[in-house]
Amino acid sequence: MRHDRLAVLTAIETQGVVPVFYHPDAEVCAEVIRACARGGARAVEFTNRGDFAWETFTALSREFARADPDIVLGVGSILDAATAALYLASGARFVVSPCLVPEVAQVCNRRMIAYAPGCGSVRDISEAQGLGCEIVKLFPGAAVGGADFVKAVLGPMPWTKIMPTGGVDPDEASIRHWFGAGIVAAGMGSKLITKAAIEAKDWAGIEAQVRRTVETIAAFRKNG
Repeated sequence: MRHDRLAVLTAIETQGVVPVFYHPDAEVCAEVIRACARGGARAVEFTNRGDFAWETFTALSREFARADPDIVLGVGSILDAATAALYLASGARFVVSPCLVPEVAQVCNRRMIAYAPGCGSVRDISEAQGLGCEIVKLFPGAAVGGADFVKAVLGPMPWTKIMPTGGVDPDEASIRHWFGAGIVAAGMGSKLITKAAIEAKDWAGIEAQVRRTVETIAAFRKNG
């Protein structure tokens, strides 16, 4: 299978940032996702929002499978097993939830697809790991304790791989703060892919912002 679970998890950790994006227009989505991939983030989370979001995702998945096979398209905001299965049937290569849904973990495991559930407590994280989740999404990242929470968890559970969404900004200070605490990646939405850039169709600007973010993460990892 194209982009198996291990390859996807490696891609997410390597790029360090997962762009989180939704737009009802498939062509706008395609331009943004291609810009992210050119900037060094080829694994992108399409959020399941709005009517007919699945149809938009399916069109994107089909297009990238044909024309941009290096792009790894995942889906976020998944709250039930039926919706997860729908997106998996349309080629989703990873699944993200705002909370821990054991039934979604089971569906993903049967297809050997990476699942990152939203966790807001140590108990959530432990249960997610028991369900086979390699990376857990800390959500909402800043509101549930931020980088201090990450440090506290990694003390007794150093094997934990945490990817916060909400509170991590695409600037050096924020990246230093969070990655210094021990996260393996971060989901970034509107501050990485701004509304102004989308309205202006500034795909090159989005590419540049993503590249700066990926390079800032890589530099921190190398130099501390």
